[in-house]
Amino acid sequence: MRKWLPLVAVCLGTFMLLVDVTIVVVALPDMAESLRTSFADLQWVMDVYALALAALLLGVGSLADRAGHRQVYVAGLTLFALASLACGLATGPEALIAFRCVQGVGGAAMLATTTALISSIYHGRDRGVAFGAWGAVSGAASAAGPIMGGLLTEHLDWRWIFFVNLPISVLAIAMTLRCVAPTPPRRGRGVDLPGLAAFTVAAGSATYALIKGNDYGWTSGATLGLFGVAALALLAFLLIETRREQPLLDLSLFRRASFSGLMAAAVLLSVAAFSYLAYTSLWLQSVRGMGPVAAGLTCLPMSVAAFLVASLSGRFLHDVSPRWTIGVGMLLIGAGALLQATVDAGSDWTVLVPGLAVTGIGVGLATPMLASAAMASVGPERGGMASGAVNTARQLGNALGIAVLGVVFQSGLTSAVRDHGAGSVADPSATADALAGGQAGAVVAHAGPAERDLLGQLVHEAFAAGLRQTFLVSGALGILGGLVALALVRRPAKPAAQQQRPQPAAREAVPEMS
Repeated sequence: MRKWLPLVAVCLGTFMLLVDVTIVVVALPDMAESLRTSFADLQWVMDVYALALAALLLGVGSLADRAGHRQVYVAGLTLFALASLACGLATGPEALIAFRCVQGVGGAAMLATTTALISSIYHGRDRGVAFGAWGAVSGAASAAGPIMGGLLTEHLDWRWIFFVNLPISVLAIAMTLRCVAPTPPRRGRGVDLPGLAAFTVAAGSATYALIKGNDYGWTSGATLGLFGVAALALLAFLLIETRREQPLLDLSLFRRASFSGLMAAAVLLSVAAFSYLAYTSLWLQSVRGMGPVAAGLTCLPMSVAAFLVASLSGRFLHDVSPRWTIGVGMLLIGAGALLQATVDAGSDWTVLVPGLAVTGIGVGLATPMLASAAMASVGPERGGMASGAVNTARQLGNALGIAVLGVVFQSGLTSAVRDHGAGSVADPSATADALAGGQAGAVVAHAGPAERDLLGQLVHEAFAAGLRQTFLVSGALGILGGLVALALVRRPAKPAAQQQRPQPAAREAVPEMS
């Protein structure tokens, strides 16, 4: 059993940082009330963390290849713990958002090194088991976040969703230092800072434009300018990477159809499976009147299904082509979102359960193979790049997905208020903004006694319309990801029997993804 202690150390950090992607979901209404800001403004508490992860994973992965994977992992754990403490002590939304960004920096250092550490420690069949366990933890973590967040928020305080990271971080650091051998640093030219800066500007500008587009106007100079900055920064990133001897991301990898398919599936997985949870939680708490624990527990079917399926798939399906595990998993994720699109004005939380369970099965199938297939595309010395690439795709998908689905949700909600609120709502746009900001109770309470029943029905109809559109878009993107995976992803060319034979990492052949 001692051989699995390094895996436990790696999975502890993985679970913690991925839980923090979604743990704030059910706590946002309490945060907004405590910090005297709106749910909409606190969207950045979710997005800035995912954005920091996405923007820095490639750079930190490159740094880890040179400085040593264990060293960077421990540094990330330390920074993550300190930032978590600062988040829990924050007294205003600006400080909370800033420290969440720092927390994302620490999370990037951890996430960029986890799969590289597993790949270097385990070989043959043990590697398949290890990636299966890692995938189970990864798949369950994001779904478990709302459950943990609800329990901590309702029984303690929203600040404990951050404080809980401290003992876990200490345990993970101690186990890593004791059980994981230090990786020797490699000489290199350093991190590609120009490429890192260009990628960060591109991702940040695009996300900010999507989040603020409704406020600024989609055709306003500010919104179009932000999208223009994002496009120019992305172009600069591509030009920089083609001219660097040691780039953040070797763009030639995208000439392989399989690698491109893996990256596309990773982006769409996060959007289709997790990005709508913030808006589902808002409906459950603001409209259905559920507490944080009850709202979080609605994600239990997804969390349990993802954990069980990922555990079994890592053990029994490691010889199956990633084309099938990822492709079928993504199709199930899309189907799960579409099942939830049956929500209507009279629905309660039970309408979500079948879809969440199906989505969890899909997450459990797709997540473990995404990581191992990406690692199979490069040599051991570039493990940080591969790990960073697939995880960057997932976190960028989550950051952009929250923003894009926020636009879709508010559009559906606003349209419903305008269509059904004639005569009962003086300002449909302002009412829709208030509902999207988590103020459904206040909107109904401020109405006259004769109008409350009618306005209450309007709130239910508007939220159902917004959620339906959100689930439909999520479902379509999930199915698109499945079709892309089935069409492009292929098994590595190296025979499976050879892959399972234990060999020193330095002598393992690099599988060709065709």
